[in-house]
Amino acid sequence: MTASQFVEVVDEEALQRRVGGLADEVGGDYAGREPVLVGVLGGCVPFLADLVRHLDLPLEIDFLALTRFGTEGRVGIAMDTEISLQGRDVILVEDIVDTGLTLATLRRVMEIRGVASLSTVALLDKVTRRIVDVPLEYRGFEVGDEYLLGYGLDWTGRYRNVRSLWAVMDLGSFADAPESFAAVGFGTGNGAETGAGGR
Repeated sequence: MTASQFVEVVDEEALQRRVGGLADEVGGDYAGREPVLVGVLGGCVPFLADLVRHLDLPLEIDFLALTRFGTEGRVGIAMDTEISLQGRDVILVEDIVDTGLTLATLRRVMEIRGVASLSTVALLDKVTRRIVDVPLEYRGFEVGDEYLLGYGLDWTGRYRNVRSLWAVMDLGSFADAPESFAAVGFGTGNGAETGAGGR
């Protein structure tokens, strides 16, 4: 697989600029409050870490992890939050939203728990894949349907620590040789195409 079959769709500078912009939006809306940011593991970690460093307001951070089971892709909670969310202003932090099914389930869970308010901040939105119309109050970038790697997005646990966001143009070839991305993603390769930032 050649380096040109990986396309950088959002570079590191654009990511950091947009994360700062999202933090400005969240910080303005939550001034005078102390929200709980709930990260959905594990792809949210780089995004959440950068986001909270830009937020100049008191807040708490917690995490939950999901599991999918059954042929219908039902969602369960594999690891729950430690903080009680009842009566709190909760911000769900997602790396990517596509069909909306997972986020819809999460929002129902939060509402059952009696949160005072609920919003979602997502770095990426695959809006063309949406099945369920679900609120998305803060959105970083709208992206296409390509398989994405980097900045929290992985292939079987690898490449979450790549600092920019890349699209895999030939998923079949990549699946046969996932190590082919390492040189490109970590900046030691050449010949990769570059995109014009987020879509």
